[in-house]
Amino acid sequence: MDFYRRLALAGKAIPFGKVATYGQLALLCGRPRNSRQVGYALNRGLAGEKLPAHRVVNSQGLLTGAPAFDTPDMQKWLLEGEGVEVKDGKVDLKKYGWHNTMEEAMALKECFDRLGI
Repeated sequence: MDFYRRLALAGKAIPFGKVATYGQLALLCGRPRNSRQVGYALNRGLAGEKLPAHRVVNSQGLLTGAPAFDTPDMQKWLLEGEGVEVKDGKVDLKKYGWHNTMEEAMALKECFDRLGI
């Protein structure tokens, strides 16, 4: 499905040491109401295995991806390995959130258009 191909590209664009929300990725993929589909895709590996799924959190910054990882704390460990501070299972989105620019969003859209997805 094209949504999952778009998600793979958008997810790979999340910078090292930053996090994005499920809703943010859905919006970047052109489906602003599909944040649950983002979570489903990440949990099932539908967007590819090289996607940095550990960098995706919910809209409050909570780590919610535990079922998708080998251990419940793996997402936390991976984020902390990138310098992202996790307190009580939560990331400060103001400090560590990926505040993508309009230029980055447009570049993703151009990529989607070029690939026909």
